[in-house]
Amino acid sequence: APALRGEPKTENWYIADTLPGSGLIVGLKQGTSRAIFAKALVNMTLESCLHRFPIHVGDSILVQSGTVHAIDAGNLILEIQQNSDTTYRVYDWGRLGLDGKPRQMHVAESLASINWNEVEPQPLRAAKSSGVIARAQEFMIRRVVLAGEDRLLLRPREQPRLLNVVSGSVEVTSASGGLTLRRGDTALVPFAGDFVVAPHGESILLVTEQFV
Repeated sequence: APALRGEPKTENWYIADTLPGSGLIVGLKQGTSRAIFAKALVNMTLESCLHRFPIHVGDSILVQSGTVHAIDAGNLILEIQQNSDTTYRVYDWGRLGLDGKPRQMHVAESLASINWNEVEPQPLRAAKSSGVIARAQEFMIRRVVLAGEDRLLLRPREQPRLLNVVSGSVEVTSASGGLTLRRGDTALVPFAGDFVVAPHGESILLVTEQFV
């Protein structure tokens, strides 16, 4: 990335909703080399090199920087990513931009950046239990399932965190008051203060922490 004057970008995709038949493209098919990939680009047959798989609500996949990736139509995705303003577009399925012209491609940069060893990564399938769904150098994401009398306690002076409500709703309270977060809401929990998260019925949160 520094050699190209760009920034790396590791990201995680959580499937909030999806239409039947939709999928994701992450990584390369087994046996794909740089030479095979470059030839497929010229022949407009790159789909033959790409790892596409079906997904369901609640699935998640960590997309490491340098991984070829694309999102099918019909998906509503919560994307949590490393802070980065760099994207290299290597293939666009022959589409045109809003101005009626082909969008800018970054073929040379992409070929220099692709991790050719990122072959057929698998998603983490949806589960009804709490646990870590993504662990990278840049951040960690936990899925937290709350119901009934369950409570999530976020203690002071540990670290800031991001809360994303992906199912149901929750009440976040502290000494200064309370706030209701509903599906689709995001909140930044600051470094200072005790915060207690209580569900309204069964609810699922994503908690992003240890981010740099």
